Amino acid sequence: MTKTISTCDFCDQQIEAIAAGSVRVLPPQFKNFGRLLAFHGQVSTVRCHEDNSQVRAALETAGMARVLVVDGGGSMRHALFGGNLAALAARNGWAGVVIDGCVRDVAEIAAAPIGVRALACMPMPPSKLGEGSRDVAVRIQGVWVRPGDWLYADVDGMLVSAQALHLATASTSA
Repeated sequence: MTKTISTCDFCDQQIEAIAAGSVRVLPPQFKNFGRLLAFHGQVSTVRCHEDNSQVRAALETAGMARVLVVDGGGSMRHALFGGNLAALAARNGWAGVVIDGCVRDVAEIAAAPIGVRALACMPMPPSKLGEGSRDVAVRIQGVWVRPGDWLYADVDGMLVSAQALHLATASTSA
């Protein structure tokens, strides 16, 4: 990432877009597991339940500084992302991964030069049955995220926008 982003500044400057629904703020349930505390990029999505086959398939493609958003249904029974996938994502140029579910191999994820957010860690591995869907609209903790949206994450939170956001020159932070 080449420049600093601020989700607080975006929220200050996008009040009308938030009210209209074109900018959506993800709830604060997500914890940081990645080395990068701030990341952003255009969204690609996966919907799966306790099977990370489609997560791996997505991360095997060129990331092009995108963010993979995974709708794991909030499952706390199996991890959908771990150290091997973190290394794969970094190697293939992904900016970050957001998992509505669990991760494992936390130390390995923290060493990879990407951003990773998830609900919790869980040592149980996922199934690998080839199930799931890619690049479909997903609902993450009640917030719609669509392929092609833009996701912005920093230490204050995450937001999703239908369009790329740019900070105005004057900050309005409290």
